[in-house]
Amino acid sequence: MNTDAKKFLEKQIGRLTLGGLLNSIRLGEELSQDEFSKLLGISKSHLCDIEKGRKFVSPERAEFFAKKLKYSAHQFVRLALQDLINNTGLKYAVEVHAL
Repeated sequence: MNTDAKKFLEKQIGRLTLGGLLNSIRLGEELSQDEFSKLLGISKSHLCDIEKGRKFVSPERAEFFAKKLKYSAHQFVRLALQDLINNTGLKYAVEVHAL
């Protein structure tokens, strides 16, 4: 995504987080938090905390979620790491490359 498009989207909907992505996927699939949490193998309250940004996901768990949902593990891991960095208040952008 080019920088102008990213800035525009972030202005409209806020910064993309892993929790926000999971929420969007869940809503797009028309699943309840209960159904989606069972699919991911976590509690409904834990899913709610992730979606609301109250809890963060480890890179390993992000990769597991991506594989379970058949999405890009690369992007899930990048977002999980970015969420952890953002939570510290540091101003860094995370890039992830597969080895």
